[in-house]
Amino acid sequence: MLDIVIEARQAAISPSMKVKRILPFRLRRMIGPFIFMDHAGPVANIPVEDKALDVIPHPHIGLSTVSYLFDGQMTHRDSLGVEQIIRPGEVNWMTAGKGISHSERFEDPAALAGGLEMVQTWVALPEKEEEADPSFANYTPEELPVFTDTGIWMRLIAGDAFGLKNDVKTVSPLFYLHVVLQKDATFGLPKEHSERGFYIVKGSVELSDVTYPAGQMLVFTKGVDPVIRAKENTTLMLLGGEPLGERFIWWNFVSSRKERIEQAKEDWKQGRFILPPTDDKIFTPLPDDKSRPAGSSPEPQPLS
Repeated sequence: MLDIVIEARQAAISPSMKVKRILPFRLRRMIGPFIFMDHAGPVANIPVEDKALDVIPHPHIGLSTVSYLFDGQMTHRDSLGVEQIIRPGEVNWMTAGKGISHSERFEDPAALAGGLEMVQTWVALPEKEEEADPSFANYTPEELPVFTDTGIWMRLIAGDAFGLKNDVKTVSPLFYLHVVLQKDATFGLPKEHSERGFYIVKGSVELSDVTYPAGQMLVFTKGVDPVIRAKENTTLMLLGGEPLGERFIWWNFVSSRKERIEQAKEDWKQGRFILPPTDDKIFTPLPDDKSRPAGSSPEPQPLS
């Protein structure tokens, strides 16, 4: 059965970048290992001189960030020295492990002429991987298998689902798909994963005679095989996997141990994180605990 419907809430990740925040949600903190999900855009008419969209250097621990663009272009720089442009249909998979810092900048006006739209998720790491060395990989569309059928197009971003697999490196069982449905096409969810859901990027779907619009995430209990019908041309992001257990989240830090969050806060405050070598002139300061920064609470909260 349908477990819960999550309404996206507005949040801001930079002065001019407003996003729809889907996860974490107070009544459903994670779906499989997915602990965070933002939908940015669509943003149109971006001024050439506007740097306010940029997300300046900031830290992470205990997670992988997964960036996927529908439109536009973004430049990633991190403390490993990686500088990578990501374009629509590509995947940037950055694993923070014991600690990394990075920035996300929008530097090519021509690439933004058609607007900007992207989804970013965070995947929590298993306990044995939380202190792994940080890493980064970019995967091109040619590395991500596509399946088509009547009225259906889908790309496997990571994991395995519907018999599709790719070489995107993951460390726990999960699936993540970009799905486009034509009006009246029907679709389902992969059965091999215990926690599953989908976010409606645009369009709308019908499920058991109820219509759900864009901006909602639908989460299902194990064993249910829902029939999803597109009420119009619709784009979905499907995700899920196996649960990892309790997690704490504060600002950009995720861990199975609350004290590890406190250590990361102090490390960032004291400058013990390395900044991206080609983007080290400014950085995001540690938020005041009382400020309730986007995506966090004043104290680390368990996610399970």
